[in-house]
Amino acid sequence: METRPIIPLIIDGQDILAPHGERHGRILNNIQKWPTFYQGATRDLAFQAAESSANAYSAWSRTTPIQRRSLLLRLAEVLRTRAEEVKQICFEEIHCGRLWADIITNDSIGLVEEYASLTTSIATGSIPFIQRGYGLVLKEPLGVVLGIAPWNAPIILGLRAVVAPIAAGNAAILKGSELSPQTHCLLASLFRDAGFPPGVFNFILHRPEDAPEIFDVGHIIASQAAMALKPVFLELGGKNFTVVLDDADLDLAASQIIKGAFLNNGQICMSTDMVIATKSIAHPLQSKILSLLDRFDASPERGACIYTSPLATGTSPKSFPPTVVTGLTKQMKLHEIESFGRVFGIFWAESEHEIMEIIEQAKYRLSSSIISKDHYRALGLTRSIRAGAVHINSMTIHDEPTLPHRGYGESGWGRFGACWGLEEFVQIKVVTIHPGH
Repeated sequence: METRPIIPLIIDGQDILAPHGERHGRILNNIQKWPTFYQGATRDLAFQAAESSANAYSAWSRTTPIQRRSLLLRLAEVLRTRAEEVKQICFEEIHCGRLWADIITNDSIGLVEEYASLTTSIATGSIPFIQRGYGLVLKEPLGVVLGIAPWNAPIILGLRAVVAPIAAGNAAILKGSELSPQTHCLLASLFRDAGFPPGVFNFILHRPEDAPEIFDVGHIIASQAAMALKPVFLELGGKNFTVVLDDADLDLAASQIIKGAFLNNGQICMSTDMVIATKSIAHPLQSKILSLLDRFDASPERGACIYTSPLATGTSPKSFPPTVVTGLTKQMKLHEIESFGRVFGIFWAESEHEIMEIIEQAKYRLSSSIISKDHYRALGLTRSIRAGAVHINSMTIHDEPTLPHRGYGESGWGRFGACWGLEEFVQIKVVTIHPGH
């Protein structure tokens, strides 16, 4: 069985490996059947990464926005040059489709370039009117930022966690996922290749069994941060829904629902989990959705009907089939719990008023969509949907470098994306100048 070199941590610009196999984690690549080993962090290494970033911050925070822009554009170019390598490693490591690897790699290049273009604007203060003298409002970076990235879109989410803080003049540490260590380590190495100073960006991993110990380090850091009122912002997931109004193009609705639910096996924070529509269009909408599954098997379960599409020949037996649950009720767990897989439920409402009642009861409020031929009607409903995003005549999944990304309620707080994302990583300082008498 083939093995690959151990994936290191990157601290202060250096690859870090512990001797004698200490803290080496292991994952198995199910495509090519080889094990991958990675270096897990110890308490000392976690503190070492924090100290390295703190030391680098002093000089990095004083670099000009133009210097930071130049390095970020260089990072985007390095990523573009090595894009095929990045896509292949992501494809092998998280077993995603090649389309998904393409999307998250290409969007990542745009993300880095967008933040590069904003380095001067984020540093721009203002001169407000004050009654006597002159007032200046300045923007300064926060310090050292820890970004924790998940595995399901490791390229774009790994970069999103650290590029905005760095663009704003902070130093950053990326805690990569133990399920995508190779992808995250490769991204970390690109910062070094692009010429970022050592310590401005550090990269750590830890084994699942070491989480309590490393988490304790996080507790220590967090407690110190709390004493200084350091901010935290989180994206915690979504129970995303598509509302289909009775005037909708049902072919469009069915296609957008299927795409939104099953892209990357439904393992996207913005994936469609639930469809809400009035009973007046129940039969035709359900028929169009199920027709897109090609072939399906149906079985009744607790008042609902579960439709599954047979897996393709050669698919791993561990794979979960594309699944649609009709007759969803408020008493079922699927009504509230994020599925994060290839399954969604359909809730038939008596009226538009009941649709809005269901939406108001939602705990997770990350993304949503409305399908309707009447744009003004749909736009009016957006005011009643308390979610981070509402997409009209499209699926619930939509993300671009120029848009803010955030959730309401239990989907978290804080924003990623463009100027809104950069504002999360600066603090405001007021300076006044008065005549000397």
